[in-house]
Amino acid sequence: MSERTSEHVDIAIIGTGFGGLGAAIRLKQEGIEDFVVFERADAVGGTWHVNTYPGAQCDIPSALYSFSFAPNPDWTRLYPLQPEIEAYLNDCTDRLGVRRHIRFGHDVQDASWDDDARLWSVTTSNGHWTARVLIGALGPFSEAATPDIAGLETFAGNVFHSADWDHEAELAGRIAVIGTGASAVQFIPQIAPEAEHLTLFQRTPTWIMPHPDRPVHARVRNLFRRVPRTQRALRKQFDLVQDAFVPGLVRWNRLLAPAAALGRVHLRRQVGDPELRKKLTPDYAFGCKRPTFSNKYYPALTRPNVTVETAAINSVRPEGIETADGVVHEVDTIVLGTGFTVSRHSGFRRIRGRGGVSLAETWPNGEMASYRGTTVHGFPNFFMILGPNSVVYTSQVVTIEAQVEHILAALRVLSTRKDSAIEVKASAQQEFCSMVDRKLAGSVWNSGGCSSYYLSPSGRNVTFWPGSVRSFTRAMSRVELSDYIFYPAVAPATTTGPALEEVVTQ
Repeated sequence: MSERTSEHVDIAIIGTGFGGLGAAIRLKQEGIEDFVVFERADAVGGTWHVNTYPGAQCDIPSALYSFSFAPNPDWTRLYPLQPEIEAYLNDCTDRLGVRRHIRFGHDVQDASWDDDARLWSVTTSNGHWTARVLIGALGPFSEAATPDIAGLETFAGNVFHSADWDHEAELAGRIAVIGTGASAVQFIPQIAPEAEHLTLFQRTPTWIMPHPDRPVHARVRNLFRRVPRTQRALRKQFDLVQDAFVPGLVRWNRLLAPAAALGRVHLRRQVGDPELRKKLTPDYAFGCKRPTFSNKYYPALTRPNVTVETAAINSVRPEGIETADGVVHEVDTIVLGTGFTVSRHSGFRRIRGRGGVSLAETWPNGEMASYRGTTVHGFPNFFMILGPNSVVYTSQVVTIEAQVEHILAALRVLSTRKDSAIEVKASAQQEFCSMVDRKLAGSVWNSGGCSSYYLSPSGRNVTFWPGSVRSFTRAMSRVELSDYIFYPAVAPATTTGPALEEVVTQ
């Protein structure tokens, strides 16, 4: 496809992480060929292509962190590292035949709903398309969050975010790390040994659990290859283990006491210094923020060349970081482990529904709302993957697959009814949000005493589904027709996609 073209497709997908690729693959498997996937990068993988910091690893077991329809018997570790996950996604892209549908280097600059034509108008950095349906798989962890620290731009040394790792950076000098999220927990043990001195600026300590990761023996991989049901059984076991935490997280927080006790024991075993141990002890309930697995993080912080600084950062100077106690910490490099912009993703400003109103305007100040994390009132024929209140406490690949099946079901309904567009009702969306708020009011995420990206500025939980993965899968397995507005086809009728007609099941 040449640059600056204008073309019509039936379905447009934004992003080639697990969400976008999962949607593309399932469309392909259903016999649907009229779709295109826009990817701003030059390769597939989403966050697993971008995040190449030392030690990058998934905190979900590999058997569960993969598509159910594309099992991989060749995972070399129980918890996969970034290069292996990226390689898996590339293999799925090629083996399942969706690479030819991908347009690399196409950053979506605007996607607007045309109410008269009943089509999405999509402008990318390399052309213009119209599409009947738009699927947004932007990814919650696709946009790095840079902290608002006075003077950061004046620092004389090198500054980079863990999501944009500078592999040419000289890390043998004095290093400052800002942030203690999952990324920092993984890369600090990798860079601490080579640093002259590393100072970790910690605002909030993280619950750290013992890491059960280990290599997967060749005999086990051979068994998975010869007897696929053994890997499916392992996937099911991991799924049940993850889901077992849900009652404690959502309703009966006291059930999390054993996990919290294990976290405290892990800290005592690995950190002998009482003062350092006190700094690293969370003062909020276990599970309020996502716990992290590591057997190397605490030992790295006990090294003689590592300091944990808990005084608040006041500003950054050319020579280093000044804390609230007036001390200036001179450093050569600043590494930001400050997470991602989730509720205020820039992509939300570029997707515009009826009347030209963007998602960002629909969700002012990050107050996100949706219907089952997938559809949004005011945005006809738009489906979101990993949208507000879709996250279940297990592998997000499980969430993605359930959402994709829901999208396929909605498209079948459109084909059956011969309608041109579907939009969730405002009343249905509000009823869903009220149900979520009611069920999550006593959850550890809402009442555990911490602040996190899980909560909006008003304190509403905009992240989690209020129940088990099984309840989410059940809810997503059907399209409640009474919850939607259907728009009849315009004349002349826009394309309905012949492949969809063939897969109608309702």
